[in-house]
Amino acid sequence: MNTKVTLHSFCGKMAAGKSTLAKKLAKESNHILLIEDDWLSELYPEEISCIADYIKYSSRLKKILSNHIKSLLLQGISVVLDFPANTKEQRNWLRTLYDEEKVSHTLHYVDVDNDICKKQLKERSKNKPEGMAFTSEAEFDAITKYFQAPLEDEGFNIIHYQH
Repeated sequence: MNTKVTLHSFCGKMAAGKSTLAKKLAKESNHILLIEDDWLSELYPEEISCIADYIKYSSRLKKILSNHIKSLLLQGISVVLDFPANTKEQRNWLRTLYDEEKVSHTLHYVDVDNDICKKQLKERSKNKPEGMAFTSEAEFDAITKYFQAPLEDEGFNIIHYQH
């Protein structure tokens, strides 16, 4: 296993602070940062208005980027992947990336209470236009019901951040 190259991924509820942590880690460690929200908003600006749309377009994006991410890892470039790893299925995709390329991996689990997440979501959404996807408490509740905390038997190297 190549322990000099690492695939970093993030798990935590909406507005827990995953993206903030991902950006900080990428900057401090000089790793490549790939942000799902940026890709989706540029590629599919009008298409994502519900959870089913997100799943559809996120799956397409993962299919497109998988070989690119593997190529970066094979070139010795560590990757900070700001894509949610909030369900077992999402984490299974991540596992294919690091298993196939035999690189080190870290799952950063940002464990934050729902009330704090909702407060941070409200703050984060202040300057976003009305009706923008995934900015309300109702959407938080709808998405959070799918959240699955990572388990040790899934085989990830987990760093647990509790707030």
